[in-house]
Amino acid sequence: MPLKVYNSLTRQKEEFVPINAPYVGMYVCGPTVSGESHLGHARPYVTFDVLYRYLMHNGYKVRYVRNLTDAGHFEEEGREAEDKISKKAVLEKLEPMELVQKYTNLYHWAMGRLNNLPPSIEPTATGHIIEQIEMIKKLIADGYAYEVNGSVYFDVEKYNTDYSQKGQPYGILSGRVLEEQIESTRELDNQDEKRNRSDFALWKKAPPEHIMRWQSPWGEGFPGWHIECSAMATKYLGEEFDIHGGGMDLQFPHHECEIAQSTVCNHKMPARYWMHNNMITINGRKMGKSYNNVIKLSELFSGGHPLLEQPYHPMTIRFFILQSHYRGTLDFSNEALQASEKALKRLMESFEWLSQWPVPGNQQAADQALDAKVQKLVGEFEQFMDDDLNTAKVLANMFELVSVINSIKDKHIPVNALAAATVDTLKKQLQLFVEDIFGLKQERAGDDGKLDGVLQLLIDIRKDAKSRKDFVTSDKIRNELATLGVQLKDEKDGGVSYTIA
Repeated sequence: MPLKVYNSLTRQKEEFVPINAPYVGMYVCGPTVSGESHLGHARPYVTFDVLYRYLMHNGYKVRYVRNLTDAGHFEEEGREAEDKISKKAVLEKLEPMELVQKYTNLYHWAMGRLNNLPPSIEPTATGHIIEQIEMIKKLIADGYAYEVNGSVYFDVEKYNTDYSQKGQPYGILSGRVLEEQIESTRELDNQDEKRNRSDFALWKKAPPEHIMRWQSPWGEGFPGWHIECSAMATKYLGEEFDIHGGGMDLQFPHHECEIAQSTVCNHKMPARYWMHNNMITINGRKMGKSYNNVIKLSELFSGGHPLLEQPYHPMTIRFFILQSHYRGTLDFSNEALQASEKALKRLMESFEWLSQWPVPGNQQAADQALDAKVQKLVGEFEQFMDDDLNTAKVLANMFELVSVINSIKDKHIPVNALAAATVDTLKKQLQLFVEDIFGLKQERAGDDGKLDGVLQLLIDIRKDAKSRKDFVTSDKIRNELATLGVQLKDEKDGGVSYTIA
């Protein structure tokens, strides 16, 4: 059975056929490193990590590019076109690149805890200003972008008029009609600079107080968010590549704008398959700062958030994500994570026992019906993964197998019930899928969230000492942890982040 994936562009499952097999190019939008990674970041990066692992398992040579947005990413629908990095750097009284390094380190630390493989290439926006400027110059030369007062905008209406005739209108990915977009667009700052309300910024003129700025043919400024990914994807994966991934919230406007820019510059749709994971809600409500329910990954691991009843091990988070199909809804709650914690423990204990159990010598199964059932359950692993990465169904099969394994372990089923070849296949396939494809690993002693809980306790004691102006105790906790390789960082919002060397 060939691998099929759901293509957001065509809104249907399609057989995955690489442009230049066995090579596969995959681009996934990375984080804006102006703050610490949160629960919402975990889902896309775990999802595409599993896809990356499964493609390699299928023999593909994958170039996985995941960028870091360390400049730009101003909000087109905010009151001001303000660079998130620059704004946060002022708030935290740090140099912009110092801020970027701090949150990049925290991001890498969290991804490591979740056991995500590093991408093949991790380009940064600031490292590709030249490529972005060159792409903008080409857009202007082709008549699809224009400069006003040192800023450059993409002409969405011209693109839509020209490319609708080619069957590729603006909105082809998200399904949004341009006229409806224009009607729903709010009156924003700098709208008077644009030819059309729907136009988006490729380059913004930097005001005098703006910290991050680069020279360009249009004066000093900084890049727009959308152009960054188009430039980096083109540089490392070519004018056309296989997979573009990200969260569902990026379909519009980010990926829609990428398609428009790249299509004009490269005369072809940038990616063949557009894959998007669904969002995570918290107790049925969208995660957002206004709801005060944004949970940082360090808080998840330590239990240091009001919505959390306990610390949760990174493998519990990873398992929780894989229990649902990546395009389905996923609602976070303490109850759901506690259930995942128990289920993961049951799976890993059975897996560990099976891995140490010697393969029996019987060539013929004593229980042929059970033997056939086990073979069927194991054989469906790849079938389910080939059906748009259905990790949820694979795990459901695994737990049916766990019941069989535990029954053998507890001697409710005789050891010769399964044929030796079936046991051998079961061992190999469980190891392959649990460890290599799903990226789940055993929680070692002392690595079950207790360490994070102890650190949170020390952080709380230090906070209490600071509030009592007991700076001797406060400094001692900080310095002693530093000698052990634990770096504490006091945040402007009163929180404390930490990294472990």
